Formats: sequence, structure tokens, C-alpha cells
Amino acid sequence: MFKCLICIPFWSPASADKDRELGDAHAEIKGLKHSERLKEKAVEELTDELEKVDEKLKATEALLESKHLENKKINDEKRAALSAQYAAEATLRRVHAAQKDDEMPPIEAIIAPLEAELKLSRLEVAKLQDDNRALDRLTKSKEAALLEAERTVQMALAKASLVDDLQNKNQDLIKQIEICQEENRILDKMHRQKVAEVEKLTQTVRELEEAVLAGGAAANAVRDYQRKVQEMNEEKKTMDRELARAKVTANRVAVVVANEWKDGNDKVMPVKQWLEERRFFQASSHCSFVPKNRYMGEMQQLRDKLAIVERTAKAEAQLKEKYQLRFKVLEERHKATPGGVSCPTSEVKSRSNGLSRRQSLGGAENLSRISPNGFLSRKTIGSIRSNGANATENDNRPTNASEQVQSNGNDCKLEENGDGPIEKIKTQHEDYVSGMLYDMLQKEVITLRKACHEKDQGLKDKDDAIE
Repeated sequence: MFKCLICIPFWSPASADKDRELGDAHAEIKGLKHSERLKEKAVEELTDELEKVDEKLKATEALLESKHLENKKINDEKRAALSAQYAAEATLRRVHAAQKDDEMPPIEAIIAPLEAELKLSRLEVAKLQDDNRALDRLTKSKEAALLEAERTVQMALAKASLVDDLQNKNQDLIKQIEICQEENRILDKMHRQKVAEVEKLTQTVRELEEAVLAGGAAANAVRDYQRKVQEMNEEKKTMDRELARAKVTANRVAVVVANEWKDGNDKVMPVKQWLEERRFFQASSHCSFVPKNRYMGEMQQLRDKLAIVERTAKAEAQLKEKYQLRFKVLEERHKATPGGVSCPTSEVKSRSNGLSRRQSLGGAENLSRISPNGFLSRKTIGSIRSNGANATENDNRPTNASEQVQSNGNDCKLEENGDGPIEKIKTQHEDYVSGMLYDMLQKEVITLRKACHEKDQGLKDKDDAIE
């Protein structure tokens, strides 16, 4: 309640007095709360001390009770000892009185019958000892016979258990032999099927190798055409630069000639100067909106360039992974089958050269459409040309991506106009297998060969074990 009253603003002097009173009341309340807390702490400390004192009192009371019990026990023992002492003294007095009153007979009369009884008992003891010795001998002989019988019984039981174990083992071995025979039959069937599959795959691999070898020459020819197109593109660049310089000089000469016979107000103004003055006037009239309109185009161009660079980087990474996988598979294949058909070194070099050239391309779409054999399809030709036309319309500056697109377009034109193996490649392009499928087939062939070899070894080991 006090906090709510403090937060409400009052602008009158009475409200100021009330605020002061409320502040004093708050201070008093805080002091009282502090004193109450101190009192509570003191009470808690006193309660703790009282609890400790109570515990000490309880411990002392328990000690006193134990001491009282010990004193009672000691007093009872003293009383029992005194009573026993008095009883012993009374018995001694009675014995002395009886000895004095009674007349004792002679000792010889008492000892003679006792000696006769002792002799008879000794004779009986000797007879009993002889009987015990005979019985001990009989028991020992019987125990030895029993031990021998137990040993024979144990040997018979052990032999019976061994016979049972051997019979069970024989039955288990018979079952295992039957299972192994069935497994051998199944493995033989599987082996035959795998051998047939391996033969089919080897035939397909040979056909693919022949196709790859046939495509090597065509790829080399395509690369030669690409080199020529690159040289022509470089010449075109130089010609474009010279033409631009000539245009600039011609414009300058035309401006000078046009301004010779005109006044200062009617002179011809260069385009750049006119554009700069126009921008200046627009900036003076619209100061707040010019920066956005000025930099939006540049930002859009930068974003487009960044998107193109990201696409090219992704495409290059994908190509690198594909070719690394291709080389690994080829190395494994050469290691697994050293005597098989191997690709020539010129084809591997041409593939590596094609990879390095494709990595230098600027457009990601063109890279993704290049086939693993090193040449382009007809569908990609139209897309590359359309991309080249769009690039020239959007930006007059020749970037790396647009140059590469133009070079790819020229390559495709040369492929259409050329004669020889390139036309065969175009006609047979639909029959080729993709690079990933070729790699998967090679991997499957290698794994199947390894599995067949392992199964043959397992069958040989099982045959040896059965023999």
C-alpha cells in the first residue's frame, strides 16, 4: 500500500507533506522490521543454546541412573557374600561338633572291602579292553571294504556318465554334419549364381571400358576445339578493347568538331558530364531518397555476383568429390585385378586436364550439365547459348562466367559443324552410362570377387575340417 501511494505523483504542497510523512513512516517500518529480525535471530540462538543444555542434562541423567544401578548391584553382591560367609562358618562349627561327639571305627575295616571291589573292577576293565580291541579291528576291516566298494561304484558311475556324454556328442556331431552338408549345398548354389553374376558384370565392365576408350579420342578432339575457341575468345576481347578505344576517340573528335562553331550555351556536352550534372541536381532536390536509389542497383549486382560465385563453388566441390571417387575406384580396381584391362595413361591425363579446366568455369549450371566422359549434350547447348545471350544483355562487361559460356557455345557450334567421331558421340550419347553408375558397378564387381574368394576359402576350410 505504501509503495502504491509513493508512486502516485502529487503536485500540491499538502501532497509533499504527506510524502514526507510517508517517508518517515517507511523509515520507521524498516527500523522496526530490522529490530524484529534481530530479535528473531537472538531467539533462534537462545533456542539452540537451550537445546544443547537439554541434551547435556539428558546425558548427565543417564549417567546418574547407570551409577545408581551399579551401586545397587554392588550392595546386593556384598549382602550375598556376607550370607555365604555366615553359612560356611555355621557348617564348619557343625562339622567340628560332629567329630567330637561320634566314635570313629578302625580304618582297616573300612579299606578291606574297598580293595576287593577294586580288584574285581580291574579284571572287568581288562576284559572290556580286549573286547574293544577286537571290535576296533573288525570295524577297521569293514571300513576298508566299504571304501573299496565306494571307489568301484564311483568308477562305474564315471564310466556311465562318459558313455552318455559321448553318445550325446555323437548325436550333436551327426546333426552338425547334416547341417554343414545342407549349408555346403546352399553355398554351392550361391557360388554358381555369383559366378554367373560375376561373368555378366565382367562382360558389362569390358563393354564399358571399350566405350570409355572409344570416348577418349572424342574427348581429346573436343578439348582441342575448346582450346581453339579460347584463343578466338581472347582475340575477340582484344578486338573489343580496340573498338572501345576507337569509339572513345571518335566521340571526343566529334564533340570538338561540333563545338568549334557554336556558342558557350549551345555547345555539345559529353554524356558523362550530362549524367553527373543530372545526378547533382536530383541530389539537391531529393536528398533523402537518392542514396537508396543510387546504391540499390549496385547492391543487386553484388548479390547476383555472390550467388554466381556460390553456385560455382558448390559445382566445383561436387566435381572434385566425383572425380576423387572415380580415381579411388580405379585404383582399387587396378590393385584387385592387376592382370585385367586397364585404362591408358593418356585418358587419365585428359580426364585430369578436363577436371582442372571445368573447375575454372564460372557458371554452376554449365558445370553440372557436363557429362563424366568430357563432352556436352545437345540439350545443354541451347541452355548455354541462352545463358550467354542473357549475360550479354544484362552486363556489357565481360566476366569470367560469360566468357566461359561463350566458349562453351562456340564449342557446341564446332561440334555440330565438325565431322568424324564427334557426330558418332552425339548419336550414341543416349546409350552411355553415367559416371556414378560406372563406379558403383566397379565397386560391386570388386566386392563380389572378394566375397567369392572368401567363400571359397571357407568351403576349403570346412572340407579340410570334415576330412
